Formats: sequence, structure tokens, C-alpha cells
Amino acid sequence: MNARAVGARAEDAACAFLRDRGYEILARNLRLGHGELDIVARRDGVTAFVEVKYRRDGRFGTPAEAVTPLKMRRILDAATCYAAEHGLLESPLRFDVIELFAGKIRHIEGAFDEGGFI
Repeated sequence: MNARAVGARAEDAACAFLRDRGYEILARNLRLGHGELDIVARRDGVTAFVEVKYRRDGRFGTPAEAVTPLKMRRILDAATCYAAEHGLLESPLRFDVIELFAGKIRHIEGAFDEGGFI
């Protein structure tokens, strides 16, 4: 299976995980400006921009460790574009990471902000 197919399956699993927890999926795989948003989801008045990371094993660290400062900056930029286009700049926004690793899913709510990992 190629990397794109693996990524799509990981994002499908992440969306199912979020839906099971009461999130509405607003968008997937958006390219805005210089960044990309894997999942935009909403629950309880909070819009979450969710980066999905999959790792087969731990040889290269945890999936969340693959979210570099450059990747965070690109997500923040894309999220700002999305929020502006959808009138969300004054509403609560959050940046999450969903890790898929060793057959488990871990949702890290509020994983990072404009300063980096929290």
C-alpha cells in the first residue's frame, strides 16, 4: 500500500474516532495558503484543527514528534485562512494531534499553539 493510501486510511480512522466522541467533521484534506489541514472538526463550540500522524513502529519516535515547528506553522497559517473564510476568528480554536501507533489511537487535544507544543 502506498503512502497516500496509508494516510487516507489513518485519516478515515481518525474521523471515525472523532465522530464516536461527538465531533462533527467540517472538512478534510484542505490546502490553504502554504499549509494543509487534515481534519477540521467541531464540538461544543470549539473548532479543532486536527493533524493526523501514523507510525508503523517506534524507530523514528512517536507520531506526534513528526509534527515539526515548520509543520505547526503551516497548520496555523492554513487554520487562520480557514477561520477567516468561515467567520471563526472570534470563536475558540484548538490545534490537536491524533496519533495512530501500534494499533491504538491517541487524541492529544490542544497539542500545540502559536508557541509550539504545549
